[in-house]
Amino acid sequence: MLQIGDAIISLDIIEKKFCCDLNVCKGACCVHGDSGAPLTEEEMKKLNEIGHIIKTHLTPEGLNSVENQGLFLKDSEGDMVTPLNNGKECAYSFFEDGICKCVIEKLYFENKIDFRKPVSCHLYPVRIKKYKDFEAVNYDRWDICKCAVEKGEKENIDLYSFCRESFIRKYGEEWYEQLKFSAENIDKIPRV
Repeated sequence: MLQIGDAIISLDIIEKKFCCDLNVCKGACCVHGDSGAPLTEEEMKKLNEIGHIIKTHLTPEGLNSVENQGLFLKDSEGDMVTPLNNGKECAYSFFEDGICKCVIEKLYFENKIDFRKPVSCHLYPVRIKKYKDFEAVNYDRWDICKCAVEKGEKENIDLYSFCRESFIRKYGEEWYEQLKFSAENIDKIPRV
């Protein structure tokens, strides 16, 4: 493991290859799972601010889910998450050409809102678990991402490089540069 600031980072983050292949997986990470996307307090505040805009662009199923469950809710593990449509896809999703996409991100790229999407979505397959004194930064292996592993290996894209923009969004440019330096010099770091 590595430590940068208050983050304890699994070596998988710098040792594994990964690159999403939406044409193959069809955005399955937004459809499958037992809970919605984890949210931070700031993200919940932001959803409350812009929820009225997002609601006008949701699918009928998504709007129904948000109206009945709220813009976010507490899941069975006590985490605040996005609502799901009948226990399946995220309420903020829509399908285009058979690929599950994010309404929030679509509105962001159309300059209609200033929030891209939950950072947990942006970082995936990286998952961050907050503890009292640190955050654990881990690679979440999931069968649905097999094509992303294959594409990452084929194109030689490191997981930390694939997540560059989202890591910078979460932790800042300096933090990412430390991660990159560690990855490039991992062979020189003594292992205990």
